[in-house]
Amino acid sequence: MNITKEKQKSAYLALKDTFGYTSPMQGPRIVKVVVSTGVGKKRDKKVIDLIEDRLTKIVGQKPSRRAARMSIATFKLREGDTVGLAATLRGARMYDFLDKLIHVAIPRTRDFRGLPATAIDEMGNLTIGIKEHTIFPETSDEDIKDVFGLAVTVVTTAKTKAEAEMFFRHLGMPLRVDVDTKR
Repeated sequence: MNITKEKQKSAYLALKDTFGYTSPMQGPRIVKVVVSTGVGKKRDKKVIDLIEDRLTKIVGQKPSRRAARMSIATFKLREGDTVGLAATLRGARMYDFLDKLIHVAIPRTRDFRGLPATAIDEMGNLTIGIKEHTIFPETSDEDIKDVFGLAVTVVTTAKTKAEAEMFFRHLGMPLRVDVDTKR
């Protein structure tokens, strides 16, 4: 099932009695999705451009370059050097990316048994670490030497971790059911 505004509205109806919502505006919603990656020690402009190109194909929009705020001589880092790339997705692009992430990319992860419930922080946001960008179908597997990882953060309006966990389970996010914690 696709994650859409209608699915979020049905989540409000499902969670209304549990959390005592009196208005649909009190129910949790997905605000944005932030996809980010670091470039590490790669100082070569061609490699950074390659990472930027692949991230553009994955998320469907050009990511912004994140610059170093200060120089650190130990790491041979100068102020203004590119240290990472990030793309903030909202609206239709966000829903399309989440749908692709849940139904195509995450199941392609090796030995996938579900996302841990500990990936949800106390403010109700879900952060997923992806070790290899090659799980996305848009990336070509020709150049396997330049594999990089991603961090995907799903930002919600949920106020607590329990509220966010129930919200994500209702949306169909593949959260792991831990035997010892009964989640």
